[in-house]
Amino acid sequence: MPYKRGKKWIAQVTQNGKKTAKRFLTKNEALEWEAQIRKEMESEIAPYPDENRSIRIQEERKTTSNQTIHTTCLGEWTNNYLDYAKSIFSEKTYKEKCAAFRSFFKSVDPLLPVEELDSDVILKYLLIQKDNRSGNAANKDKKNLKAGWNWGMRYMKPKLPGPNPFIVESMPEKRHPRYIPPEEDFWKVYEVAKGQEKIMLLTFLYLAARRGEVFKLMWSDVDLKNSRIRIWTKKRKDGSLEYDLLPVPDELHKALSWWHENRPIKDTEYVFVCLSQTAVNEDSYGKPFVSNQQLMHRLCKRAGVKYFGLHAIRHLTATTLYKMGYRVRDIQPILRHKSPKTTEIYLGKLGLDELENVLSDLNFRFKRGSDSEGPEKNGRSKTVKKPSIEPSTEILKVHGL
Repeated sequence: MPYKRGKKWIAQVTQNGKKTAKRFLTKNEALEWEAQIRKEMESEIAPYPDENRSIRIQEERKTTSNQTIHTTCLGEWTNNYLDYAKSIFSEKTYKEKCAAFRSFFKSVDPLLPVEELDSDVILKYLLIQKDNRSGNAANKDKKNLKAGWNWGMRYMKPKLPGPNPFIVESMPEKRHPRYIPPEEDFWKVYEVAKGQEKIMLLTFLYLAARRGEVFKLMWSDVDLKNSRIRIWTKKRKDGSLEYDLLPVPDELHKALSWWHENRPIKDTEYVFVCLSQTAVNEDSYGKPFVSNQQLMHRLCKRAGVKYFGLHAIRHLTATTLYKMGYRVRDIQPILRHKSPKTTEIYLGKLGLDELENVLSDLNFRFKRGSDSEGPEKNGRSKTVKKPSIEPSTEILKVHGL
């Protein structure tokens, strides 16, 4: 059966265990070619005595059918999985998966039968990605490709063979610390922003929302009367769309109320829409944002501060709450993580673990004397005894010194 890859249709026929494929502009051309090849295959069957001919033809067809079952190509698997991913995951996740497969097929033939894909081929591909891009990028590709194969092993007919060939060693990564803007930089940006931009910045700050969550926010989700706001997200393991109900702080309530009354486009269900009427944004005017990547570049430059993106404002909210002394279980519902463990990992990636406190205590222990009181912890003080740096005479005797 033909399948589409890019703008062309791939026709394929299996003959004597060997797959033959050809590209066509239309599906009908691909179907006609497959039918013609199969007809030629049947005519090439050597003549047998009449009593055995029908039996041998049935055996040939059965063999061909069995071979076809076991020769699904990588391109078929990819199309099936990406069709599923498009209907289940967010647009951002879907595009990430498409990019992973696009990169993979620059090194691996999409017409390769799935049985012939070995782990050594995948490992070589990941090593090339590590050298040309980064270990982070290689591991992200591996994650998406492995998930696709797991899906094929479970849902495709016929199922992909196991074990999953993408289960290989991860590439070494070089992680850079995430930049979190100082609070004063955020407010400098806020001061140079205008109209809708100010309201949007406050929404990101007070709700610790992700970019897509704010861009898709509708007035039906904003309950100003009861000071509640509904945030929808697809950031769940199964890709399901869920919402969390959050209280609206006073400052954000005032801002949203003002915006509801003074927004220039009244006949839209979205809270934030493109208001630029330049030639570049002609088709986007009055529609909800998709990315709006230039907004923060423009505002940071105007405010004279180091660039930070919209997602960095979410980090700023998390770090501010942490430094104010709030516990993980208090911050978790603000970040809307399902598990407190996720919040712990999130804060750890932002550099907000207990390492600083541990090293401070260690510094206090070595700096102060044995009669000094240590720093208060949990409301109680502790006495720190400075350890002796000279070995006891008994230890010296044991070693013959």
